[in-house]
Amino acid sequence: MARFITAEAAARLIPDGATVGLAGMGLSGWAEEIACAVRDRYRETGHPKGLHLKQGSAMGDWGYGNQFVGWNRSRREGGPDNGHGSRGATRFGEAGPGLIGKWTSAHIGSAFTLCDQARRNELESYCLPQGVIINLWREIGAGRPGLLTKVGLGTFVDPRVEGGRMNECARDELVKVVSFEGEEYLFYPGFKVDVALLRGTIADENGNISFARESVINEGFAVANAAKNTGGIVIVQVEYLAKKETLPPKEIKIPGALVDYVVVARDPKSCWQTEGEYWEPAFSGEIRKPLSSIEPLPLDERKVICRRCAMELKKGDLINLGVGMPADIAAVVNEEGLIDQVTMSTESGMVGGVPSAAPSFGSAYNPEAIITPNEMFDLISGGGLNMTCLGIGEVDKDGNNNVSRMGSRLTGPGGFIDISTNTPRVIFAGTLVGKAKLRVGGGKLEILEEGTIKKFVDQVGQITFSGKYAPEDQEVLYVTERAVFKLIDHKLTLIEIAPGIDLERDVLSRMGFRPEISPELKTMDPAIFQEKWGGLAAVLQ
Repeated sequence: MARFITAEAAARLIPDGATVGLAGMGLSGWAEEIACAVRDRYRETGHPKGLHLKQGSAMGDWGYGNQFVGWNRSRREGGPDNGHGSRGATRFGEAGPGLIGKWTSAHIGSAFTLCDQARRNELESYCLPQGVIINLWREIGAGRPGLLTKVGLGTFVDPRVEGGRMNECARDELVKVVSFEGEEYLFYPGFKVDVALLRGTIADENGNISFARESVINEGFAVANAAKNTGGIVIVQVEYLAKKETLPPKEIKIPGALVDYVVVARDPKSCWQTEGEYWEPAFSGEIRKPLSSIEPLPLDERKVICRRCAMELKKGDLINLGVGMPADIAAVVNEEGLIDQVTMSTESGMVGGVPSAAPSFGSAYNPEAIITPNEMFDLISGGGLNMTCLGIGEVDKDGNNNVSRMGSRLTGPGGFIDISTNTPRVIFAGTLVGKAKLRVGGGKLEILEEGTIKKFVDQVGQITFSGKYAPEDQEVLYVTERAVFKLIDHKLTLIEIAPGIDLERDVLSRMGFRPEISPELKTMDPAIFQEKWGGLAAVLQ
């Protein structure tokens, strides 16, 4: 039976060198009070030290405040315990180097202090595909040797490329190339989990954990099972304590038999539902929100890109929307009044409804179903999606797309590799040039001041999507505000340009290479460059 202890007592249970498993996305599932206690103990005693942090999703806080305005750099080195920009896994870096010795995750960009340490080679940093990590927990818990998959072939995760290593001091081999029945696969070996550090909403007196007010039913069970079955311990932070045998059995997501210790948070505000919301009942299914209350996007280049991506939807599609610009496609479809014509999803397990963009990415308004990320990645890996829209970091002439490491900026792939590998129709969305000043309206695009960041380059700095490894029958588009490209014969081919711009001056001269140009080059639909569109219904068939 679980013991109820303080956050400080929980911190003393974690030994030096322990492998610590996390579950959640953003601040959902994040045990903030325990993490702060671990940080404080390390500051005072130098222990625990050399931890190996393992997480499947981003467990941090971009520092959005009440609106998506970018993270607040002034909060990077600490700040108040509930301050935006200082919550999440970045807590472990606030005590200085040494607490974390190794860090393996799918997405690391929002844990700023740990990213700084990784850049300075003060800890080893590795990034693997999100679905691989999330389902590897399940393989470990079931006593299997690891995960065999094609996900990651040809990307920076492939050991013949970088092996998922994100900095110079990273030396471990976390991935192997193997041949199985004449085909090439990647094998991700399992490992021992010493501590599962998790969070739910409610614990009863027997330690049964409910996710009642969570927006994501995270992989906490899989991480807890992996820890228990490899000799580790399970620690769960919750917001509320309930009398035993009062929680509905179907609401229990982690049985008390797997839980060793429970910490009931002193401050409820250490249990945020997302980075931007302490609690939004339309995310967790308590209410259904009028969709008319969701604000439409302002008319700018971002909205144009989202509209053009939405034109690729087909009625009845099950689609995935990635973080950043792609998530705003949901707002476009909702504004057009067609949200019931397609089923939108995110890798966190949201199915249906209107997926939220940052700072609550991973949640959805009025979801039809909430499944676990394990289940969602099974669906994705099996080819169950019809289409996905993901972001653009930098793209090269071979169609490779890098979203995981831009120079010294470390981010990781998130679910990008799993999703782009296994989905038949893939759209990458982003601006052609960064930092440009543009004007949209009247059915055309005007460039007021040219940007300074080339996103279409001769060779990407890291391969997150491999154009070479894209299946022949996979349709891949790259949608920008100025032009649309298509991967044809593993080469980037220009197929559309925006009305109001010059092909040579505004597109080709702003690229680090000359793409193939379709003999049937078209102009993008001028209607998507107007204040009111109303044209999605005609193309959604």
